[in-house]
Amino acid sequence: MSLTVKTFRSLTRNCACAPIVTSQTRTKIQTRRQSSKNVAVNENTRVVITGGLGQLGQNLASKLRRKFGRENVLLTDIKKPPSSVLANGPFAYADILDYDAIKQLTVNHGADWLIHFSALLSAVGEANVPLAIKINIEGLHNVLNVATEFGLKLFVPSTIGAFGVDSPKDPTPDLCIQRPNTIYGVSKVHAELMGEYYHQRFGLDFRSLRFPGILSPEKPGGGTTDYAIEIFYSALTGRKFVCGLKPDTRLPMMHIDDSLNATIQFMETPDEILKQRTYNINSMSFTPEEISAEIKKHIPDFQISYEVNPLLQNIADSWPKRFDDTNARRDWGLKHEYDLPNLVEAMLENIKFQLNAEAATA
Repeated sequence: MSLTVKTFRSLTRNCACAPIVTSQTRTKIQTRRQSSKNVAVNENTRVVITGGLGQLGQNLASKLRRKFGRENVLLTDIKKPPSSVLANGPFAYADILDYDAIKQLTVNHGADWLIHFSALLSAVGEANVPLAIKINIEGLHNVLNVATEFGLKLFVPSTIGAFGVDSPKDPTPDLCIQRPNTIYGVSKVHAELMGEYYHQRFGLDFRSLRFPGILSPEKPGGGTTDYAIEIFYSALTGRKFVCGLKPDTRLPMMHIDDSLNATIQFMETPDEILKQRTYNINSMSFTPEEISAEIKKHIPDFQISYEVNPLLQNIADSWPKRFDDTNARRDWGLKHEYDLPNLVEAMLENIKFQLNAEAATA
């Protein structure tokens, strides 16, 4: 049985991170909570995104602003944003480890949804495990408690990295043994389970999607699947690409547009329709050998060689080869548009445009 938010407050009253709000703020929260009951989103939905300057945050913010309005979506991060980000909509500095700052941002913005992208990815996390624990686990605890206290809906992405060597790999279902072997994966399993626990015990509307490798024109940020973005930059600049994974390493992948559209569709799904709190999503799986062959159809002189990075290879070998996303397609209608051929076409076109724009301003 779910406990009330009043009970949650009593349990956290002596906790250092326990929120303190005025009676006026509580009234506003209760009013919004009542008006949005059983409605996942509407035209007045207000959103706060943490870790918003990464691969997914800016692009999701753009899509959500077109849907809900420019001022309704607040992007946050600890980095200084480029002028283009400031021109596109509201931005605020926010350290996910600063509980009071996250609380203040969500209350002042009148948020309905909190989207939590702040995380250190797989390869970067292995290089600095203590920092990964702080950001990926302590930061998660902060957003869980803020969302519960203020009646927000919470989306936290998960990953193919949430599975390990003992997981079934071809395909990998939603529910199976996980046991990941990276701190990134461990922190994501922790997020999935904590979110489900908060949903069951406190009634938090927690949602998570396990993303495959996400491909976008933006330069990558330290993930094991980043080779599948770096390869396009090499191909378009006439450089031989040196791949850190074996040629037959198969991993699930998805174009960023498909992942963002799935996220929004998942957010819009009424809570009572969802049969679980975390779902796999996917659109394709390929190897370095297969994507390089597809690129050569467009750039015949492209060359690739392999110098296997043992750390990256061990991580990739522990991950799924294919994702089973049957439940997402059945429960809330997941669909995708990109397969490997049109993904390669889109990536080449978009990265070429980006490189030309950078050259023109150099």
